[in-house]
Amino acid sequence: MAASDQLSLVFAALADPTRRAILAELAAGDATVTQLTAPRSISMPAVSRHLKVLEGAALISRSREGKWQRSHLEAAPLGEAAVWIDRFRSLWDASFERLDAHLATLQLEQENQ
Repeated sequence: MAASDQLSLVFAALADPTRRAILAELAAGDATVTQLTAPRSISMPAVSRHLKVLEGAALISRSREGKWQRSHLEAAPLGEAAVWIDRFRSLWDASFERLDAHLATLQLEQENQ
C-alpha cells in the first residue's frame, strides 16, 4: 500500500472520537474487547467494529492468548501522521508570530493614547 493511502486510513480512523479514546486506552497497555467495552456505552460488537477499523489502519495489532484476543497499540503509523502534520508547523508558527506582533502593536497604540 502506498504511504499516502496508509496515511488516509490513519486519518480516517482517527476521525472518530471513540476510536481515539480506544487508542488512548491502549496507550496504557493491551486490552481485550471486554475491557475496552466496559467504560463505554456501546456494545461489544460496536467496539469490535472500531477495532477492525484501527487494525485496518495498522494502528493496532491483535493477538490471541487462549480464548482472549488482546489489542495492542502500534505507534509507528501515529508517528508517520505526526511527521506529515509537522510539515505544516512553520505555517501556523508564522501565523502566531504575526498575531503576537499585531497584538503588541495594538497594546502600544493603546498605551500611547
